[in-house]
Amino acid sequence: MRLENKVALITGAASGMGASMARIFAREGARVVAADVLDEEGKQVVAEITQANGAAIFRHLDVTSEGEWKAAVDAALAEFGKLDILVNDAGLSGSAVDDLFDTAAWDLLMSVNARGVFLGMKFAIPIMKAAGGGSIVNISSISGITGQQGIHVAYNASKGAVRTLTKAAAVQHGADNIRVNSIHPGLMPPMRSSKRTADPEVRAKLLRRVPMGRAGRPEEVANAALFLASDEASYITGAELWVDGGSLAT
Repeated sequence: MRLENKVALITGAASGMGASMARIFAREGARVVAADVLDEEGKQVVAEITQANGAAIFRHLDVTSEGEWKAAVDAALAEFGKLDILVNDAGLSGSAVDDLFDTAAWDLLMSVNARGVFLGMKFAIPIMKAAGGGSIVNISSISGITGQQGIHVAYNASKGAVRTLTKAAAVQHGADNIRVNSIHPGLMPPMRSSKRTADPEVRAKLLRRVPMGRAGRPEEVANAALFLASDEASYITGAELWVDGGSLAT
């Protein structure tokens, strides 16, 4: 198994890509801390993992809260004794507001999408450094690389921040044997927080820009995260992996 004897904390694990990561990581031998603000859904994901003979616990986590981040990392250490892998997947869509320069939306998107990743690394890196290494996978987006229409500017800005924050941490902690990489999904199934991009007509237009002609599946991002989290990617850090059906190649 590719993650045997590893402990992974995954945010946004109650649904979508995060839930897929939790299931696949557990299947590959990891002991998983599934973290989310959606308690019932997160507990259901953990129940599915344990019923399949995997090891997992659920932890409520608002990624904008320093106190909750510390508690989540402490819970991983208390339950499993270490932390080898952090996946920062929790995020909000930028298509749920009409005013694409709405200040409240800016604050919320930057807080969840960028601050949440920063805090995750703030609390995970010292633990990994003391243990001799680890792997961090930050979920950005193709929106962090290019501009788009119909998306709040904070979504692009926050995902761009994740992209460069990843590289900064990779440079700063390469000597600590901590690898930090980012994944940039393209068009995926709508998020719980999506609005315009969940509209069938809008999605049909977006699909026409994808060379592969279809939306991605959550497990396709999860498998990319699995690779980067595993020892198979032992000499990969500061990299960005596009999982976008060729969208950025056009």
